[in-house]
Amino acid sequence: MTTYTPKDFTALLGTEGFSDTLLTNHFTLYEGYIKNTNTLSELLTTKTAGTPEHAELKRRFGWEWNGMRLHELYFSNIAPETLELQDGPLKTKIEASFGSQEAWQQDFLGIAAMRGIGWVILTEDTESGELFNTWIAEHDGGHLAGSNPLLVLDVFEHAYLTDYGIKRAEYLAAFARHIDWQAAERRLA
Repeated sequence: MTTYTPKDFTALLGTEGFSDTLLTNHFTLYEGYIKNTNTLSELLTTKTAGTPEHAELKRRFGWEWNGMRLHELYFSNIAPETLELQDGPLKTKIEASFGSQEAWQQDFLGIAAMRGIGWVILTEDTESGELFNTWIAEHDGGHLAGSNPLLVLDVFEHAYLTDYGIKRAEYLAAFARHIDWQAAERRLA
């Protein structure tokens, strides 16, 4: 059984638009997903498959696991500095799938501005190579099967409320200024 350990994202501290308090609180929440993933992994070894206890632990495991991994993808695609999307495979795919980077961003941030909590993901269809912007309301439901997440944006309130209150648009603008395009490019299949 693998024991998961938190990744260190403290290099993000000091990023304009994301207070150290917000980030530190968010890192603590992420560490909770890791703790719970480890706890559930251990508990699952003590339960018999097919029992109600095993089934419920398995259901919860998906929530905690995805909470861990989505936060890792999110934090690792934020850059402390402002980066531009460079010419290359990702820019070519974005332009092919959306028409332009501007059209992609308008769609991506438009999804992020929808009412509700969740995640916005720029994802690649591993079969066709086409890119999609998608909404996931909960960690464990709504993922596109056979897709590869390239860019992840957390739009649960804990990601912005400390700094922006209910002004989600200001948080989205800060995120857009700090996309680590190199990280997204490395995730291409």
